Amino acid sequence: MTDLSADIAALPDKSLLVLDDDAPLRTRLGRALEQRGFEPTLAASVAEALAAIKVHAPAFAVLDMRLEDGTGLKVVEAVRDARPDARIIMLTGYGNIATAVQAVKAGAVDYLSKPADADDVARALLARGDMAAAPPDNPMSADRVRWEHIQRIYELCNHNVSETARRLNMHRRTLQRILAKRAPR
Repeated sequence: MTDLSADIAALPDKSLLVLDDDAPLRTRLGRALEQRGFEPTLAASVAEALAAIKVHAPAFAVLDMRLEDGTGLKVVEAVRDARPDARIIMLTGYGNIATAVQAVKAGAVDYLSKPADADDVARALLARGDMAAAPPDNPMSADRVRWEHIQRIYELCNHNVSETARRLNMHRRTLQRILAKRAPR
């Protein structure tokens, strides 16, 4: 943590926008990044984030992809318009290639899946040019990624098991067994 803190202390502007609708995660991540030297502004919605950007365009942003009142991509564009040199990281609990491509096209510099460690987020924010952030020490297992994907589709289908099974090309009973189990680690 000391190397990161020294790098952050050397920054001319340490302003950071943290946007997530999960209050405990937003607070925990904001505190952890503040301890490392950033100056976070916390937002719970797209509207709150857009208002914060109008007051002060941040040098850094950590944005959730899916929010109740919209998508983090809208905030990426607003940050890019207000401050083209800002470094933006997208966070999501439902990582997939299509949304990662969307985020990068909109102007994000990296894409991390939740739960993301504060050190991983700080490293991604500070990574420059062709220097990519190091892979996480404890990435999600393939079983966990599969489970997260199934949960996301189930949620998008308004918790309709038959529709979810059809979209996943899976037998309904198999899906019911998967949904009844705990999330893998």
